[in-house]
Amino acid sequence: MAVTIDPRPTYFGDRMIVTGSYEAGDTSIVLGDILASVDAFILNPSSAVGQVVDTTPADDGGTPGTLNLLDVATVDGTTVTIAGAASGTTVAGTFLAIGRRS
Repeated sequence: MAVTIDPRPTYFGDRMIVTGSYEAGDTSIVLGDILASVDAFILNPSSAVGQVVDTTPADDGGTPGTLNLLDVATVDGTTVTIAGAASGTTVAGTFLAIGRRS
C-alpha cells in the first residue's frame, strides 16, 4: 500500500495544488510535509462499490436492489482519512488537494 504524490505541484500565491494516487486498502493520506493546511480535498475512487439494499417496504417481502457507493474522505488538519464505501476496504484512486504551502 502506498500513496504517491505527483512530483510537480502547482503554486499560486501561498497556495499549492497537490495531486496523486492511492492504492486499494489505503486509509490515510498525510500531507503535512508539504502543506501547512488543507483548504479543499477531492477524492476520485476508481470504482463504485455495490451495496445490496432492500428498495421496497418491509411488509411486501422485499425486493433487493443494489446501491452503488463511493469511498469518502474527511480532512483533519493535514491528514486525510479515507473510508471504504460498503465493505470498509477502500478501492484505489486519485486525489487533488488545495492548501496553504508550508
